[in-house]
Amino acid sequence: MIPTASLSLLSVIASAVLAVAGWGSPLAVAHLAFAVGIVPLIFAAMMHFVPVLTRTGDVDPRMMRLPNAAQAFGVIAALAMQGVLPYVLVYVAAFGDLLAAAILLNWIALRVRSTLGSPHPGWRWYGAALGCLLLALCAVLLIPLLPGYWQALRLFHMHLNTTGLLGLAALGTLPVLMPTALGKPDPEAAGWLRRRLWLFASGALVLATGVAIAWPFAAPGALLILVAAMGLAGQWVRRFGLTAVLRDGVAASLFASVLGLVASLIAGLLHGAGILPTRPSLFAWAAGFLLPLVTGALSQLLPVWRWPGPVIPARGIMRQKLAARGNVRAALFLAAALALIGNRLAVGSVLALLGLAFFVVGLVQAVRVQRASR
Repeated sequence: MIPTASLSLLSVIASAVLAVAGWGSPLAVAHLAFAVGIVPLIFAAMMHFVPVLTRTGDVDPRMMRLPNAAQAFGVIAALAMQGVLPYVLVYVAAFGDLLAAAILLNWIALRVRSTLGSPHPGWRWYGAALGCLLLALCAVLLIPLLPGYWQALRLFHMHLNTTGLLGLAALGTLPVLMPTALGKPDPEAAGWLRRRLWLFASGALVLATGVAIAWPFAAPGALLILVAAMGLAGQWVRRFGLTAVLRDGVAASLFASVLGLVASLIAGLLHGAGILPTRPSLFAWAAGFLLPLVTGALSQLLPVWRWPGPVIPARGIMRQKLAARGNVRAALFLAAALALIGNRLAVGSVLALLGLAFFVVGLVQAVRVQRASR
């Protein structure tokens, strides 16, 4: 898991720097972040949580290679979009990722069938997220067959990835990850996941389909997702208290990611109405939702992935280093998203890079922690 997470993080940071500097093809830069960084990280997170949700034991070593395979396909796609490799390899990479997603979905289904008793409902969110990824990749494979619909297929692909795959995977994990980060149980988490799956999944499908047709058709989907996201944020405040959430660096980042999702959905609606340009709304999604989500989740998961098994002191020290100033960087990411929505690209970019810099400093300190640390 550590090599996958390291390359994912480097990809996200590199894409952020390239986007701000205006270097490289925008399509290649976006896929450097998503196909090389986010998709493999989602695969790794699912493989971490599914055994817990289904109480079925450790992951088979052969399955551990799946995120690396997805990462390799992402590299091929990004290089082909940049023109370094023949463009036809984009479709080869898409087919490879489709196979990887299908293998992971089948593995989750096998784990669910092997569960003693009822599995935690979070696994359904992962299944729906992978379903969105499969549909999004099928849209890519249809582009050379239906060139007249390339724009609609491209928009369907993009929104089903960003809102469907990432949104469902994130909100399927956060109700479990937040109580873990705070060290307090949330008896309402399973109920929320069970009740809200249809709301978020249908919202993602309506949003992606609507964007491919005309933006007014996408608005109901965005509103459904808004209701789900705001409900989760409200549940955390009621259960844990706002002060406790904001005091912990990991929890503050996770909370900020949900608020960032709300802000980016509003920005998307403004973009669809012609009020906000494309670039600021996309950057607001990355700064307000993606960055706090990735940095917050990795702050909690990296110590566990580095030292799996029984809890040791070094794991807590590493987590402490990663979580340090997490509430500050969460505030910077949200401020960046708001600045970008206000079309202040320079200000928003600086704030986002500053938040990333805080995380990189904590990461450098964390990786120096040794197993024997006290």
